[in-house]
Amino acid sequence: MAPTNLSPVPLRTSPGRRLPQLFTGLVIYGFSTGLQIEAALGLSPWDVLHEALHKTTGLSFGTVTALTSLLVLLCWIPIRQRPGVGTIANVLLVSTSIDLTLWLVPAPEAMATRIVLMVVAVGLNGLATAAYIGVRLGPGPRDGLMTGVSAKTGYSIRWVRTGIEVIVLATGWLLGGTVGVGTLLYALAIGPLAQAFLPFVTWRPQAEAKIGH
Repeated sequence: MAPTNLSPVPLRTSPGRRLPQLFTGLVIYGFSTGLQIEAALGLSPWDVLHEALHKTTGLSFGTVTALTSLLVLLCWIPIRQRPGVGTIANVLLVSTSIDLTLWLVPAPEAMATRIVLMVVAVGLNGLATAAYIGVRLGPGPRDGLMTGVSAKTGYSIRWVRTGIEVIVLATGWLLGGTVGVGTLLYALAIGPLAQAFLPFVTWRPQAEAKIGH
């Protein structure tokens, strides 16, 4: 099977089809992140750091996520990455939907419920990741940092992502973020899940779709 084409496509191409998917994907991403937080069984590497900063500063989880995104975007400057509409939407919608989810969804006490919540959260996160990447409107701040460092250094995306997330996870854990079985599940499952969903949600121009057939 040929790899899915995820190269950026200008916003003026089919915005009525692509923008709703972008916005929906980002809202679901924030919603799934909120569910994983409420499950309290371990977070993704970046969210371990966000939680630690949330505890330290007293700012809401979503606010910390947005501020961290802005700091990551500053790191784009030396590696000459350019944000797209998807990048800006990522900063705004993910942080907002995280806080809204934490406000609306109570934290469960029963372990069985927490496990179900964690598994559902990781599954939805994989779908949401594929949905917002698949519209090809620009990467999120953290994804752009990964691809930009890879392009600048020549190291593979796999190694760059691993290096960044190990540093982020270790920093968040040392600052008091939650690491647990959910962290391991996320690390093992998110890549395969996003890859599995991508063929179904990736937007393709008409000419590209014809070639695929």
